[in-house]
Amino acid sequence: MAQERNNGKVRIIPLGGLHEIGKNMTVIEQGNDIIVVDCGLTFPEEEMLGIDIVIPDFSYLSKNRDKIRGIILTHGHEDHIGALPYVLQQINVPVYGTRLTLGLVKNKLAEFKMDESSKLTVISAGETIKLGRMSVEFIRTSHSIADAVALAVTTDVGVIVYTSDFKVDFTPIDDKAIDLHRFAELGQKGVVLMMADSTNVERPGYTMSERTVGQAFDDIFAGTTARIIVATFASNVHRIQQIINSTHRFGRKLAVCGRSMVNVVGVASELGYLDIPDGLEIDINDIGKYKDHELTILTTGSQGEPMSALTRMANADHRNVEILPGDLVVISASAIPGNEKLIGRVINRLFAKGANVIYEDLADIHVSGHACQEELKLMHTLVKPKFFIPMHGEYRHLERHARLAKSLGMDDDNILLAEIGNVIEVTKDLAKITGNVTAGKVLVDGLGVGDVGNVVLRDRQHLAQDGLMVVVVTISKENGAIIGGPDIISRGFVYVRESEDLMEQARVVVKDALTRCEQKHISEWATLKSSIRDCLRTFLYEKTKRKPMILPIIMEI
Repeated sequence: MAQERNNGKVRIIPLGGLHEIGKNMTVIEQGNDIIVVDCGLTFPEEEMLGIDIVIPDFSYLSKNRDKIRGIILTHGHEDHIGALPYVLQQINVPVYGTRLTLGLVKNKLAEFKMDESSKLTVISAGETIKLGRMSVEFIRTSHSIADAVALAVTTDVGVIVYTSDFKVDFTPIDDKAIDLHRFAELGQKGVVLMMADSTNVERPGYTMSERTVGQAFDDIFAGTTARIIVATFASNVHRIQQIINSTHRFGRKLAVCGRSMVNVVGVASELGYLDIPDGLEIDINDIGKYKDHELTILTTGSQGEPMSALTRMANADHRNVEILPGDLVVISASAIPGNEKLIGRVINRLFAKGANVIYEDLADIHVSGHACQEELKLMHTLVKPKFFIPMHGEYRHLERHARLAKSLGMDDDNILLAEIGNVIEVTKDLAKITGNVTAGKVLVDGLGVGDVGNVVLRDRQHLAQDGLMVVVVTISKENGAIIGGPDIISRGFVYVRESEDLMEQARVVVKDALTRCEQKHISEWATLKSSIRDCLRTFLYEKTKRKPMILPIIMEI
């Protein structure tokens, strides 16, 4: 056994979180033991029409379910816990996380009508648990959500440090600073591999402390007698606490709006992560009983999400809150890449309604939860890993993080730029990519998980761009002669009443094609449909330079 351990190897398999922001999931495998780190989702890209969320392809885990000793959650953001309900529906394994993280997980599982409480085990920073032949230590970090942790996984080949999302905040809201001392101790003893957050690697300097936002809120609250509406990420409990503090300090009442915000405030206050003074919080239905200078409304919608509370307020279709001239709206968040247009649209509508809007470009009302270059340098210097894999970022972030590691003296051969699905074998003396497993994106559309693929998305894009034409024709079962039609229905292509000549010509083209088939005694439906598509596609492109989806329907009587 001793020799096996000395000559052992560990496999690292990222199933998400590389070349993308979100969908974080990483497998650490040693012998017959597998640990899964995080289980996140991401949101659909513009071309993913109709898709609600995107989760990792975890088919590798399904095939190896008997080896999985547990799922470790580093913190409670959606890109780290959002896919958990889908995984637990297929794989029965224990889940470990801090109190707030698992409190949010319970809430999420309840939405799926899943009672998995028996699988959830609460851990605290500083604790170590044994999972098979590996042990996992939880190290306190700072992030834009409370109770975030990094991991130190002890394996046969050495210690693997997984930072997850972090920043170095010496004055955090909860006074629980990142445990840099423990990272330094691990570095002194020897770390074989580090996997680290790359999100803010392009930004020089240090990330500002969360406390700077509190002062900005106080300045805003002190300078207005208007009603204040603040939109922020529901999961940013420390930001919410500062909004609560400013609301209390300036004699206002707080109304919470938006399903996810109500849920998180409820869970966080119940678990003691939010301190809400007695009598401060009021029901959103009671805001009409208070004057403008007595009210703060805390809401979701900082990313301009179409169905969020702030967007509905901006569109005048929120049932409780109507934006009034003079309202002060504070958007306390930065735009997630891809959401800039949505947020801009909401800001424009708020201004059009007479509101004053403060957003990140105008005031220091948001700070990042991710480490900038100097904090990343500090982490590398403390941990001193032998091998390094940049994680949590698009390709440019991973490349820049690799360069940063080189600038600190790390050997180029000891830095691996990996991709989703890569199998990275790590020994005490070598780390290399040795193969691949099935990995990628699983699209969730309503209740359908994975049943929408590239073909369906291509059809949706085709329909969205060029529209649809349905051709209905009735033919004789005996001799294939046309009995009725062809009738042509247009949706999203042309307006029939204004294009009667075009539609009539299209009917003639289809009828001629069917007549040619009849003369050649062709009666197979597949051939008839293909003839209709080909002739109509050619005709429409010549006339309009567009290619609608053509759907022939043949009825035989």
